[in-house]
Amino acid sequence: MGIKVNNINAFLFFKLPAAWWTGVRLRFMDEEKAVVSVTHRWINQNPFKSMFWAVQGMAAELSTGAMVMHQLRKVGRPISMLVANNKATFTKKATGRITFTCTDGHKIREAINQTLATGEGQTFWMRSTGVNKEGITISEFHFEWTIKVKSTHN
Repeated sequence: MGIKVNNINAFLFFKLPAAWWTGVRLRFMDEEKAVVSVTHRWINQNPFKSMFWAVQGMAAELSTGAMVMHQLRKVGRPISMLVANNKATFTKKATGRITFTCTDGHKIREAINQTLATGEGQTFWMRSTGVNKEGITISEFHFEWTIKVKSTHN
């Protein structure tokens, strides 16, 4: 059973309006997997009549980051999160609806458990693959997330 995604899509509107206006939407999320889609339109195109790479990046990042946010919220302790690094590969023009899927939810739990046990920050890589309606891979993104228990000292 998936987690309700309406709250995260509302979050996009208020906190990440560039993603909202370009059509990035979370479609499904559970503890292990998140699915985000975006459709090529005038507002998110590049001069080559395909989707701008940065729009693909926003969709791919959301497929990883939504799971990180969700799992951190459940911990009940303040833990910061940040993308430290990313890399991407593009293999085909992005036209039509592109769906990004991440299935690395287990990596988040492992890092949270480690940072809570040691008090030290943790890093982990998550992968998101974008496919078109034919199931052909368009792009693949890797995000290095860092998490750290927030200090209570001022």
